[in-house]
Amino acid sequence: MIAAEALAAGLDTPMLRELAGLPRSADTRDIRDAFAQALSEAGIELPDPGLARRHALRRLAARLINGEIDPADLATDDWWETEVETVEEQSFVGLIPQCGCCIEYTLGSDQRTWAAELRIAALALTSSPPIGPGC
Repeated sequence: MIAAEALAAGLDTPMLRELAGLPRSADTRDIRDAFAQALSEAGIELPDPGLARRHALRRLAARLINGEIDPADLATDDWWETEVETVEEQSFVGLIPQCGCCIEYTLGSDQRTWAAELRIAALALTSSPPIGPGC
């Protein structure tokens, strides 16, 4: 979807066109390789993986605030392992459980308090100064 949006916005490279046409069921390695090549063709440097993960964490927090995802959805993709640098990042990541079953096991019936704390931490993260361009 991002590739199609980039094409619609006027960025056009051969690999970007190919990437936009890949099905959702495409192998993730193929998508990653195509993405890296599309960026290269466009003269865009692939960001450092750690920095990219921190940018993604900020977008994840924004999606939580906007109600696009449930707090329980954060217990995927090993977000709790993200290397963070700011207090706001640490506060948010510190509330993310390692897996979905950990939510019920560690929080018990206090899930409402956890969800509220998570939203507060997400708001603090998204309100904090950006960590770099594009974030």
